[in-house]
Amino acid sequence: MNLFSPIHIRNLTLKNRIALSPMQQYSAKNGIPGNWHLVHLGSRAVGGAGLILTECTAVSEEGLATLSDVGIWNDEQKNAWKNIVNFVHEQDAKIGVQLWHAGGKGSLKHPNERMKPLTPEEGGWTVKSSSAQEFNGVFAEELTIDEIQELKTKFVKAALRAIEAGFDTIELHAAHGYLFHQFYSAVINKRQDEYGGSFENRIRFLVETVQEIRKVIPAEMPLFVRISAVDYIESDEAWALEDSIRLSEILKGNGVDFITASGGGFTNVSKNKVFPGYQVPFAKAIKEQTGILTGAVGMITEAEQANGIITNGNADLVIIAREHLRDPYFAIHSAKALGAETEIPWQYKRAY
Repeated sequence: MNLFSPIHIRNLTLKNRIALSPMQQYSAKNGIPGNWHLVHLGSRAVGGAGLILTECTAVSEEGLATLSDVGIWNDEQKNAWKNIVNFVHEQDAKIGVQLWHAGGKGSLKHPNERMKPLTPEEGGWTVKSSSAQEFNGVFAEELTIDEIQELKTKFVKAALRAIEAGFDTIELHAAHGYLFHQFYSAVINKRQDEYGGSFENRIRFLVETVQEIRKVIPAEMPLFVRISAVDYIESDEAWALEDSIRLSEILKGNGVDFITASGGGFTNVSKNKVFPGYQVPFAKAIKEQTGILTGAVGMITEAEQANGIITNGNADLVIIAREHLRDPYFAIHSAKALGAETEIPWQYKRAY
């Protein structure tokens, strides 16, 4: 088994172990993906990645972080995604949508405006979270039980639209300080009802959403979840790797096939903790302790490094983010560096 071995997840077969990581492009209008998204995602498919994952895609308008994020809460958005999905499939790659709700980390300006809070006049909205508190200068209200139930329905409807758009898999974004993470981490969740307090209560929203989505998507379709394996916060309330292992086991028992093991989201990670492959041990531990398939992330930038993660059994996929921004053809170039065989688009073969 190596970086260019195929992998089978339910009925999904990926031609290699390289995935494009979800990365927000802040280039949409009204949640509709456009030409930028077609080229961004499509070029990495041309570049040989086996799996393309969309940037975090909102399940509702109030689930956006900025007004420039993509969504899949209406049919106009769904139809725009169809064009991208079809192009990726034409490149012999597979594509998954990352469904998401920003929760308290919403109502922000574009990164070019330093993601400051939006005013009501600029289109800002009331954000909701597990508990009432401030995020990035924006005050979040606590979600009611009825609103939590409505959100689960919105995730289900988004999943159904994703199927209609032709996506091969669905990933729930439960990491990086966004809504699901705001529930399962006790750093943020201060609720006193069935969605707060104990470990079982704090993971309830995510687990119930997984259960509802698994009911409506095809049995042969894989379901991924991205989690923050640790909070990177020194606190007794901080989410830890042991919690992630426990959560992953529960998710596996509820029909989740794959865990992407990332980290953080509520604070900047200390620079002395960031180095090549710094989050790979999370994927390794979850894989070893639960037997679920895992994806490794975190400064994976070179072919030999990526291949080693797979050959050593540390993870089942390498999910490449920034290196894919620098090199859309990371997969083709990695195959050349490793002496592996890979398909090169006939239009580009003269270069190789």
